[in-house]
Order: sequence, then C-alpha cells, then structure tokens
Amino acid sequence: MRTVLVGAVDSTKIALEILVKHGVAPLALFTLPPSKSSHHSDYVDLEPVAAKYGVTVLPATNVNEPDVLEQIRSLEPDYIFVIGWSQICRPEFLSIPKIGCIGCHPAAIPENRGRGVIPWTILQGCSETGISLFWLDEGADSGDLILQEKFSVATDETATTLYKKHGYYLEKILNEAVASLVAGQIPQIPQDHRQATYCAKRTADDGFIDWNLPAKSIWTLIRAVTKPYPGAFTFYKGNKLVIWSAEYIGEAPYWGLPGQVQALVDHGALVQCGDHNHLLLKTCQLENQPENNANVLLKNHEKLGIDLLGLYKRITKGGNL
Repeated sequence: MRTVLVGAVDSTKIALEILVKHGVAPLALFTLPPSKSSHHSDYVDLEPVAAKYGVTVLPATNVNEPDVLEQIRSLEPDYIFVIGWSQICRPEFLSIPKIGCIGCHPAAIPENRGRGVIPWTILQGCSETGISLFWLDEGADSGDLILQEKFSVATDETATTLYKKHGYYLEKILNEAVASLVAGQIPQIPQDHRQATYCAKRTADDGFIDWNLPAKSIWTLIRAVTKPYPGAFTFYKGNKLVIWSAEYIGEAPYWGLPGQVQALVDHGALVQCGDHNHLLLKTCQLENQPENNANVLLKNHEKLGIDLLGLYKRITKGGNL
C-alpha cells in the first residue's frame, strides 16, 4: 500500500505516526515550508518527526501546481492522505492515486462543512461535535464517509481544549481506518447532503471584541479563538491587547461603562460588558510583549476598546490619523 501525506499541522503529525505504525509510511510528506507558516495559525514544523521515520519532506504551498502534481504522480500512490491542509484539491490532484484521496474534517459532516470549524463549533454553542474521515471529491467536505466519531463539547470549552479532543479522536478513528485499508476494506458511506450546513472562513480580524455585547457573547468569542488561533482582541491605550483567557462572572457590585475595568483581583481584571454583567480577564498580551496576567497589564477604571472620542478630537483639530 503506497501512501502520500499532505498537511502542515498537529493532525498531520498524528497521521504520519499512524501510517508508520501500520507499516505504510508515506513515500513523501508534502508540507508548508517554515517561511510560509503564516498560512496556518496552528502550523507545525514536521521536518523533525519526518526525519525520525526517514520520510522525505517536500515543500509545497499549493498542491494543485503542476510541479507538485508531477512530484506526487511520480510516486504512484494508492492513497493520498490530506490531513491538516486548508486548500481545495482540484480534479487533477484527485485523479492521481490508484484508489483515492482521504481527508479529515473536525465536524460530524454533513454538518459544519467549510472553514474555521473549531471556533464556529464554540460560537454556535454546540453541545456535541465530531470528527470525520472521508473520500475527497470535487466538493467542499462532501465525499463519502469512511469513519466518523461524535463527542461532547463542554459548556466552558475553549479552542485549545477542543483542538486537543479532535487530536485524540482523530488518532482513534485513523488507526481503525488505516487498519481497514491495509486489510483491503474500503468503507464508503454516502452523506445526506440535504442535512449539510456550512461554516464561513474566519480571519484574525473576526476576533475583535465589541464590549457593548453581552458578557457571555464576549466570553464565548474569547474561548472560540484562543490558541492555537490568533485570539480575541481589543485595544488598550491605543495598543492591541489579545485576551487569551477569561472567566464569566455575571453580576458584580459595580456600575460602569462597557469595556471598563471595574476591579483588579488576584486572578485578573474584572471588566463590565454591554449587559452590565462582568468578565474576569485572566491572561492577556499587549502587542510585541509577552503574555501576562490582566491585573498586571491593566489599571482600574481604564477603558478597553477603540477610543472614538479621542479619534474624533484628532480629526476635528486637523490631527493625523
């Protein structure tokens, strides 16, 4: 069984180790070079682990480019595993392997096809999600299923903890799937396309915090886009401030403005939101500075967010933006 692996994140590392474990190590790993690591917020340099197993590493930024297609074609794979690679594989790519291309998606498709699925799972308030192995086709996450595992989402789930859960269940179902393929079994379970839903692409800018929103909405955003993603952010004294962790507090004996620091306590800074409920900001990071506790970085009664009044004054006085 001849395999090729494409990917550039932690799930790719899991796939590589499982293929090796089952005696079908990839003939080559196609991955992003470190110079292009910004293409994935959760990028992992896979060269060290590939070297450990004697797997050839070939750089690629677009698997649909003619030179990459030719390299893959020359390997004559039975299967191509595309695990941890956010790019649609075009028909010419899909036609290369003798049997097929296998993808992985962090949801129980046909639900939540598309992009940014782990953040969207938290933003949707899902109590359950899943991970799916499927045959790639020309659509977006629309191919027949190989295996799928569903699991629960905690009420205080973060992107960090959910990402780890996906890694755990990927290892579980990929072990089972590769064993089946080695044995000559090729599962194909059609999806019910009538049940399909789709998640839109997310960018770092989507982590911007509007302090006029209810505290639970802001807390959910912070949890959804924390590491390995770029993080929820606001501004403090004109500087970008990323909030990596926070706790929902709710009512507190303070009256202030949305985004205003109401109290500094042992574990962080209490901030009021648009519904007069409160969040405890814990770990934060000012731009170009190390992470720190919010009670070290912030001052009592200071306001977070964009200073629109100050901006207006600068404009009306002829100042530069």
